[in-house]
Amino acid sequence: MAQLNENAALLLYPGMTALDLIGPQYVFSTIIGMNVHLAAKSKEPILTDTGVSILPTMTLQECPNELTVLFVPGGTEGTLAAIEDHETLAFVADRGARAQYVTSVCTGSLVLGAAGLLRGYKATSHWISRDLLELVGAEPINERVVFDRNRVTGGGVTAGIDFALSLAGKLRGDEYAQTIQLLAEYAPRPPYQSGTPEEAEPAITKKLIDMTAPFLQKAHSVLLGASL
Repeated sequence: MAQLNENAALLLYPGMTALDLIGPQYVFSTIIGMNVHLAAKSKEPILTDTGVSILPTMTLQECPNELTVLFVPGGTEGTLAAIEDHETLAFVADRGARAQYVTSVCTGSLVLGAAGLLRGYKATSHWISRDLLELVGAEPINERVVFDRNRVTGGGVTAGIDFALSLAGKLRGDEYAQTIQLLAEYAPRPPYQSGTPEEAEPAITKKLIDMTAPFLQKAHSVLLGASL
């Protein structure tokens, strides 16, 4: 088993998607010896995109320099604002340069990419934004969880649990990760088979593509202007 005094920093920022964070945070918190830090620019409550507030445990400056895991959740407008925020992006670039694992879920991979951490790596994101990874030098992969060396990226929102369990398996072994899965009773049986564009009805997929088109256009411009 890995040494029992490790640090995982989970980035918080306004407008992030709460579920992107909560699934991985639950899994990481059940790993013995893993200190889980919720890092933000200040210790003021962070308002997520669904109206839930999350309280940081430390500021970016207080975050340990050496991390076992750096994790970035996704979102929409809040994620683009994080990419345009120099302090946030500089933090991700700095800690990511030394972290044992550099990770994300959903559009959090766009933040990693904007910080220069995915250039030359395979990665994934929410399916609606996955192709944007090419703008930051990454190779988009249509998988729920993608490992490429020490970069680990998860797909949209609910993929965070799959991502975190997979990483727990790398850190503590398959049996340990399976025990966490059983503890969480993670055995999803969704009522509908529409969780991917390949499974969903074409009309539903088109509707979501149309709804998110303005965000994708803005994200394209923001990523082209990213400074790192």
